[in-house]
Amino acid sequence: MRVDLSSVVAEQPDPLLFATVSGAHLYGFPSRDSDVDLRGVHLLPVTELVGLREPEETRTRMWDRDGVEMDLVTHDLRKFVRLMLRRNGYVLEQLLSPLVVYTTDAHAELIALAPGVLTAHHAHHYRGFAATQWRLFEKSGELKPLLYTFRALLTGIHLMRSGEVQAHLPTLLMEVAAPAYLPDLIAVKAEAEHGAADGVDAERVRADVEALHAVLEEARAASALAEAPVAYDALHDFVVRTRVGAGAVLAQEPGLI
Repeated sequence: MRVDLSSVVAEQPDPLLFATVSGAHLYGFPSRDSDVDLRGVHLLPVTELVGLREPEETRTRMWDRDGVEMDLVTHDLRKFVRLMLRRNGYVLEQLLSPLVVYTTDAHAELIALAPGVLTAHHAHHYRGFAATQWRLFEKSGELKPLLYTFRALLTGIHLMRSGEVQAHLPTLLMEVAAPAYLPDLIAVKAEAEHGAADGVDAERVRADVEALHAVLEEARAASALAEAPVAYDALHDFVVRTRVGAGAVLAQEPGLI
């Protein structure tokens, strides 16, 4: 994939603090026909927050650009930070994604504050996400939710053990003990976004998923991560300072993915 995404940033009605690529590209198993999941943070002006109208804290848009399906979701900074404080691994993966489309100094500062929201309770997020994807796999028989199941469990285990958010499944396979057949499933997924999980031994896969759930729970119990976020005050100050200083020019680095 090589799509010029800088124009997407320019089209947004309010300034962006960052935009990154999430989804299958971040997880390391995109298909030839995968859409591009863009995620980021926009900054509403103060006037949008102090009046009677409800602010547009979350914006979503799906469209086709140069033959590629684009899926853009951005949150206002305050909402995004609140999500960070709610043991939400999904938004942390977006913030820390190495697939950066657009960045600012504020993005870098927010990344620096991210370790202060990591807790042992993020294990519950990954257990829940894996359970949801497993139910989708059982219903559809598709490979995509099966890989999402394993990715979520391995990300959670790695986070509990290392304190690092790592969403890239091929990297996780080098760092966490996992079923040996996963690289083959990744290779099959590269051919089609919604392909069936043909040839998968359902009982073996079920046992492996259940075993990883147990490993994640053990890792949570032994984790050195805090029980609650420690960066609340720092994040509050960051949101206030960034909002008040919104009129200043943000250092920006748009790019190509």
